[in-house]
Amino acid sequence: MADKKTDFEEIFGKKEPEKKPKKAASATTQRKSPAASATKQSASDVRKENKSGLAGGAVYFLFVISVSIILACLAWAAATDVLGFKSSDTVAQITLDKDSFTYKEVEVKDDDGNTKTKKVHYADMSYVADQLKDNGIIKYKWLFKLFGAVYNADEKIDPGTYELKAIYDYKALVKKMTSGSGAMVTKKITFPEGYTMHQIFKKLDAEGVCDYDELMDAAANATFNYSFLEGTEKGDASRLEGFLFPDTYEFYEGMPAATAINKLLEVFHYRMTAEMLEWQEESGYTMRQIVTIASMIEKEAANDTEQYTIASVIYNRLNKDWPLQIDSTTLYEYPDHEGAPTAEMLAKDSPYNTRISKGLPPSPICNPGITSIRAALQPSSTNYMYYALNTATGQHEFFTNADAFNAFVALNMDKVSFGAGSVATIDYGRLLLASGLQRVRIVALNNRGVAGETEYALPEEWEASKVEAYCFATSLNGRMVSDSMHLTV
Repeated sequence: MADKKTDFEEIFGKKEPEKKPKKAASATTQRKSPAASATKQSASDVRKENKSGLAGGAVYFLFVISVSIILACLAWAAATDVLGFKSSDTVAQITLDKDSFTYKEVEVKDDDGNTKTKKVHYADMSYVADQLKDNGIIKYKWLFKLFGAVYNADEKIDPGTYELKAIYDYKALVKKMTSGSGAMVTKKITFPEGYTMHQIFKKLDAEGVCDYDELMDAAANATFNYSFLEGTEKGDASRLEGFLFPDTYEFYEGMPAATAINKLLEVFHYRMTAEMLEWQEESGYTMRQIVTIASMIEKEAANDTEQYTIASVIYNRLNKDWPLQIDSTTLYEYPDHEGAPTAEMLAKDSPYNTRISKGLPPSPICNPGITSIRAALQPSSTNYMYYALNTATGQHEFFTNADAFNAFVALNMDKVSFGAGSVATIDYGRLLLASGLQRVRIVALNNRGVAGETEYALPEEWEASKVEAYCFATSLNGRMVSDSMHLTV
């Protein structure tokens, strides 16, 4: 039986003895085992840790959200600056001085395929960013410089003065700060009639429009497609003399030299009417020769009323193969010289010295106005061969022969005596201003005078009893510019 019971228990399992309920222990007698106490403490710690973990997670979440909001605000602020999403209505003129740029020379090919050296410039982006920030156009200099580095803005920005708005995005700002953009501030420059190319280019340089050397290079080598320049050769800047029409123009700083020159040539082109071109064809002279004659008229005439008569004297002398004897042609070779030509200048064997050389000088000697050009195309019909300015009337007197001309000159000359070491006072208002007068070597006074009384100190070694001078002056556009005299000792 015992074995069977054992088998039964193995199959169905041993029945557990019935447990009796335990009596509750009293507070005084109840004791906890160390293991049970430790178990309960561990559960409490877990609950505390869970609570602190939740609190830490919430703080971290708030931190992440805060940082994200801050970064989003910064990103939006940066984006509004880059993209121009600003409510500011700030408008400012920004000047980028050409001296702030770095210049390098590179080799390029011109229109004819020839390799030549070209000067290129690079903007200082820190300087540009400072100008924009200081004038309220951008907020973040570092961001604009970063954009400029990515966009190669230093290669695109040009010197000049620009009118910019804060609502422009960065890309638009760079485009606006380039030559020829609508934001570029222009300046009005007036070139008087009779200005030479040298004077025009010097003025453009002084006004910050173009560099003088770049203008001279463009005048000599750039391509300008105008019929009146046909027959001229590249390499000589004087090919444009006479065609730079005197007028008032608008230029912007840093303008390409060829672009600035083309503005003046274009006005000349449009001022030549079909009728004037027809007159030129009928004259038998080329347009360049007509403009050369007009340039001498411009230099010689005291006012617009006598230009057609002076033109007739020039043509009459050309037709008789006489030297023109116009000193302003000699002075053209000395652009920085002031006053009358010196004896050395007048003795120089040069095609511009019309005291010696017959015919027209090689090029125009200035850029004439429209009246002088019309006078060269339609001169008065006269027999005059000479002219001299009457200072009493401010008009030129015209003569058909040398005797009448010389008599007028002798009558209008002042005779003045000087003493050694003394001061000579000459009333220039009474002196004759004569064009083309055959003069001798100037050895007495400085060759500079103005209207009114002017004093000059004489050399100490002169003997008072042996010196006397016949004084007269020459004219430039009807204005007294110098004095000269015939001395007898």
